[in-house]
Amino acid sequence: IEKHIAMINEAKGIPGVIEERWHEAMTVRHCALSLVGEPIMYPNINQLLSELHNRNISTFLVTNAQFPEAIKTLVPVTQLYVSVDAPNQQDLERIDRPLFSDAWQRLGKSLDLLRAKRQRTVARLTIVKGYNEDDLDGYANLLLRGIPTLVEIKGVTFCGKSDASDLTMESCPWHHEIVQLSDSLCHKLNHKLRTASSSVTYGIASSHKHSVSVVLARHDQLCDTDGVWHTWIDYDKFHQLVRSGEPFDVHEYRAPTPAWALHGAQEEGFDPSDTRLYKKKANGKSR
Repeated sequence: IEKHIAMINEAKGIPGVIEERWHEAMTVRHCALSLVGEPIMYPNINQLLSELHNRNISTFLVTNAQFPEAIKTLVPVTQLYVSVDAPNQQDLERIDRPLFSDAWQRLGKSLDLLRAKRQRTVARLTIVKGYNEDDLDGYANLLLRGIPTLVEIKGVTFCGKSDASDLTMESCPWHHEIVQLSDSLCHKLNHKLRTASSSVTYGIASSHKHSVSVVLARHDQLCDTDGVWHTWIDYDKFHQLVRSGEPFDVHEYRAPTPAWALHGAQEEGFDPSDTRLYKKKANGKSR
């Protein structure tokens, strides 16, 4: 937290920084446990999560689904993500180059354990063109095992050339391609759920063009009978529920989705209270 505050201090006075938000950023409210290796391997992960919650800091934990037993013993998390990097064993081994010979089986078991979690769960699919976008049936079969609260489908982000990767800008899907894929996957998943006599159904709840991402959500957990989505989080309520020590589930800390964040909104996922800046290219055109 001290390092976070020191970093935020350095941003003061930078053109474009809104002073009100600079002050707000001094209080840590959210913690993303990802992009720093596999957080669930940390032997004191449950103590860390509890300490964060004691400080009213929400937790977003992302696991690569290679340590199912750790998922089983995990304390409640504000939102638990499982990375589903490929729809079948062959693609998983080609894309992830996993350390474990039974990586595919570990992924399946992790998704099975996701079903027992009472808080928000997410299956995150990162789509790489030419690598993992074709086998929708495989993805649907995996999702059928976990039946997560949300399915986040996003296009891979190109971060520059690297000797460790052969990805290029051509590997990055356009937003309309992710929307089309998400719609097809949603229909396929719902068909499989009906075939399995499940009452669960999914719908496209939200999308964000700039992030090249779409979110599928469970109707039974996050949608009212009048069709209003509640994909956002009531953080104060979550911390209250954690402090109570009593079991709780997804319904108890959900919040309504703003109209601008809904799929199909004119704003395309951009908050209208923010000022959107367009950078001019060398040819004078905006983007």
